[in-house]
Amino acid sequence: MRRSLRTALLMALLTGIAAPAVAAPRSAISLDDGWQARIAPSDGTAVAAHRSEARWFPAKVPGSIQQDLIARHRVPDPFLSTNEAAIQWVGRTDWQYRRTLQVTPALLARDHLDLVFDGLDTFATVTINGQTALSAANAHRRFRIDAKRFLKAGANEILITFAAPIRTLQPMVMAQQQSLPGEYDSAFGDEPKGRQTSPYIRKPKYHYGWDWGPRILNVGPWRPVRLEAWDSARINTLRVEQDALSDAEARLSAKATIQADRPGIAQVRVTLTAPDGARQDVVQQITLAAGANAVSLPITVARPERWQPVGYGTQPLYRVTAALTQDGTATDTAERRIGLRTVELIRGGGAMGFRVNGIPIFAKGANVIPFDSFPTRVTPASMRPLLTAARDANMNMLRVWGGGYYLDDAFYDMADEMGLMVWQDFMFGGSVTPPDAAFRETVRIEAEEQVERIGNHPSIVLWSGGNEILAGWENWGDRKAFKKAVGADEQERIGAGMAVLFDRVLRDAVLTRAPGTPYWPGSPSTDYDGPVDTDAAGDRHFWDVWSGSKPVERYLDSCPRFMSEYGFQAMPDMATVRAFAGKGPLKPDSVVLKAHQKFLAGEGNDRLLLYMRDRLGEPRDIADFVYLSQVNQAEAIALAALHHRSCRPVTMGSLFWQVNDVWPSISWSSIDHDGRWKLLQFAARRFFAPQVIVAEHTESTTRIALVSDATTPTPARWRVRAFDMAGKPLAEQGAAATMPALSATDVAKLDDATLFAGADPATSYAMAELLVGDAVVSRAMIERGVPKTMHYPDPGLSATWDGNRVTVRATALARAVMLDFGDVGAHPSDDGFDLLPGESRTISVTSKASPKALAAALTLRSLGSRR
Repeated sequence: MRRSLRTALLMALLTGIAAPAVAAPRSAISLDDGWQARIAPSDGTAVAAHRSEARWFPAKVPGSIQQDLIARHRVPDPFLSTNEAAIQWVGRTDWQYRRTLQVTPALLARDHLDLVFDGLDTFATVTINGQTALSAANAHRRFRIDAKRFLKAGANEILITFAAPIRTLQPMVMAQQQSLPGEYDSAFGDEPKGRQTSPYIRKPKYHYGWDWGPRILNVGPWRPVRLEAWDSARINTLRVEQDALSDAEARLSAKATIQADRPGIAQVRVTLTAPDGARQDVVQQITLAAGANAVSLPITVARPERWQPVGYGTQPLYRVTAALTQDGTATDTAERRIGLRTVELIRGGGAMGFRVNGIPIFAKGANVIPFDSFPTRVTPASMRPLLTAARDANMNMLRVWGGGYYLDDAFYDMADEMGLMVWQDFMFGGSVTPPDAAFRETVRIEAEEQVERIGNHPSIVLWSGGNEILAGWENWGDRKAFKKAVGADEQERIGAGMAVLFDRVLRDAVLTRAPGTPYWPGSPSTDYDGPVDTDAAGDRHFWDVWSGSKPVERYLDSCPRFMSEYGFQAMPDMATVRAFAGKGPLKPDSVVLKAHQKFLAGEGNDRLLLYMRDRLGEPRDIADFVYLSQVNQAEAIALAALHHRSCRPVTMGSLFWQVNDVWPSISWSSIDHDGRWKLLQFAARRFFAPQVIVAEHTESTTRIALVSDATTPTPARWRVRAFDMAGKPLAEQGAAATMPALSATDVAKLDDATLFAGADPATSYAMAELLVGDAVVSRAMIERGVPKTMHYPDPGLSATWDGNRVTVRATALARAVMLDFGDVGAHPSDDGFDLLPGESRTISVTSKASPKALAAALTLRSLGSRR
């Protein structure tokens, strides 16, 4: 102990004055266990209707009251059968959570005891020993309570009262002559049509229901709760800014905010650990003032290793640790993992795209919606297969859609490691936003917290204001009617409020906390540079196909600058269907299937049938319905994605809607909620391959284009071979070609008369192939009619098993081969492929079922097998 400190302690003992204690390290005590819940006694109607739930029962934190009631079998699982309606009362009810906190004299001796809630969903009042300590109203924020003044030695009660969101907001909404336009009307009568409360609340929008998910208004502490003890000062935030990056060096600034309760001297040590484990330290002595203290320490990295998107290099990661020391004692630490890279938005002349480390990268990928209706069920282990599947399907970008919630750090950690670029929306899902300053203020805090939390991840290459807010305000019919109804002054007030929110508040959060990452005001957008959601500029959401019932060939009409949304629905596999629908007979219009089809309020299966009948024919049974829907989805999205890639450099991105599901449903996903790949996900691996051949047949001509994502020229050869249905060759054309780096190149236009030698369109086809060396790296089927008009032969499919490997052979053309295992869950390594006469393919099958059971369950489907 230093002499001055010993002297101070001695004088304090002699005079009876309390001596300042030596600062101890900040400690955190998890408060995630020991909670109970009940209906709030003030909710008399609910108490009378649900007396069992009016008594205290064990509750899980983090979690939601809905999950507790499902676990206790007090409500049925809403993911099964038609149970969604039976859980609606839970989200309309006021609830309470309580926990006893034992506080020791040693804890009370600490300078600060902070009660920290990482997430409260949503209208929550926290009392400690009967005294109100917090009123919260934003599920996307963290709340910190200075709790020491409320606590005492011994037992302390923490009580959280959650008010039902609809009941809280509905009087205000109903009092308005014109309420703000929202997203999707309730199917359960709890809100009048067109009178939604969701625009006014900072809560995950998808909880109110979407056209792919259920209406489950979660209530509860949905993220961890803890008690933090600290003395005099703590590290509040840490981020690392990249000031300059070259091949010779990187110049970084480690920026910390130190929260201090009194003046003092401290030391901050920043340690950078390189990918190879080498370390370097920077130390700075600081003079603290009471309040927030900004500290910046420079770091220079010689010969930096750059983080690269997948397909363009490796993903080296650096670790930066900050340590706060007071009076020789380390009192707090914070850590960030970073990657060194530059990101620019390609703009000019309407362009939209990404340049990473100087390389213009065509963005290939999909949109990500929340992983589950109940966020606390999502774990790193449950997220990893999806990100791995994206990478394995040659995707390099995922867009985190704005109607959900900010994902856990583990998602971005995995994206960093896999080289997946992330387009990150702020959490705005489509509704018009309130124009008042109080709303913008809570969003400002939310945005700054979230950018501080995840903004250092190199995978995040764009922050976007949200989903379809600005485009809806400009283009949608209900918004135009609303603007007319409220008049010019109110229209201006609301429009100006959105401009301030998306052009200033959110942009400032990114500029000040993640300055190396671009900001985009929303999706779709032009960054306030002309009309939105057009092919001419910015990013595009294209829904003429599917939502507009237009033919899939409409995808070929134009070259958008960046396609950030387009989609086509399909059924999940039968194993997934049976898991939620049971074993009874099923038809497309069965009640249970309509309950799990949210498009057009349950009538979306008619849209599936419309496209099936137009392109493939009438389904024979439910299994055929599943198969045809997946074929249609895979071929429609492949047509669009390949066209987008062939439009490079005019088009610089193609993100289809959507990769995952929030519950077991009939939707646009390429991977269903049970993790099973639809044929689209397998197709994505082919149409997003690094080099592809594009064959677009329109009228009587086939356009052949070669696309390469390689950063160096690639020697290759292309060929197109035409056959009749008996497998007889009709004609062949092709040539050697060198694909330029990062390019799409038209190499031929082939007329039908030459290519097919006068053969009947219904009885002939062609296969386009791209060869690099001796390997066929990409192939594309060319047909002159939709599949239902083609006279496919019986393909003569057979399967030969060797353990968990099956070899599928075809004696004649086999179009869109599907390995259908029925009710048995199985994941083949490839699916949905074409086989030319005499070809075979060996596939590994992952399943809990035995090889014998798999062989017994397997049905080989193809379009020709249906004849």
